[in-house]
Amino acid sequence: MDGHFIDLTPENLAGEHLCCIIRSKKPHPGVEEKRRWLAERLREGHVFRKLDEKGTVFIEYAPLEMAWVPVEGDNYLYIYCLWVTGPHKGKGYGRALLESCLADARAKGKSGVCMLGAEKQKAWLSDQSFARKFGFAAADTTDTGYQLLALSLDGTLPRFVPAAKRGIIDSQELTIYYDAQCPFIHQCVEKIAAFCEAGGIPLSLVRVDSLAQAKALPCPFNNFAVFYRGQFQTVNLLDEAAVRRLLKK
Repeated sequence: MDGHFIDLTPENLAGEHLCCIIRSKKPHPGVEEKRRWLAERLREGHVFRKLDEKGTVFIEYAPLEMAWVPVEGDNYLYIYCLWVTGPHKGKGYGRALLESCLADARAKGKSGVCMLGAEKQKAWLSDQSFARKFGFAAADTTDTGYQLLALSLDGTLPRFVPAAKRGIIDSQELTIYYDAQCPFIHQCVEKIAAFCEAGGIPLSLVRVDSLAQAKALPCPFNNFAVFYRGQFQTVNLLDEAAVRRLLKK
């Protein structure tokens, strides 16, 4: 395995690419939103570790107490995203990144590491079969088919907050909760809003702007979550075709 990894820091954040959307000239609004969001999170112990070259090879995690997810537990790390794609796949980078996170947890005396999974692998979620090879297992489940995968180092386990397990809200219209953590979200939300406006489709967009708001969300959440007719639907980012299918339910 060639190459080495670097961590984003307040000092190098402005000049480093963020892996998901690679642009060399024109600024990308989603990337810039993520950069601003990440600038705040790095001070809270958030880690963004990536291959030191332009490519999609990175892991992103945070102390669970500071992670913008409706999960609770003491002294865990939460993995938002572990992603290796393109020509870098199959070279051992994913294993090296996950092992570095686990080593970090042990060095800091953490109780374990956790991440969002599902009964069946979902798009926009890290490969849970890969995580299970390292010993991750379901620590908690929701009524909507999602799982909290955890690798415990001391026997304790994290859990979803009660509201997240039920996945129910009062509003019957299409409702999307989102934050700026993923660079793809900005354009996704813009396109859905334009599609719904053109079609006269009621839409409620709820931007998650604080840790407290994220911890109290009524559904599983990694950075995006969709409700329709009062029921939680998915954490997958949607395109127009997916919205059409959802509205036909």
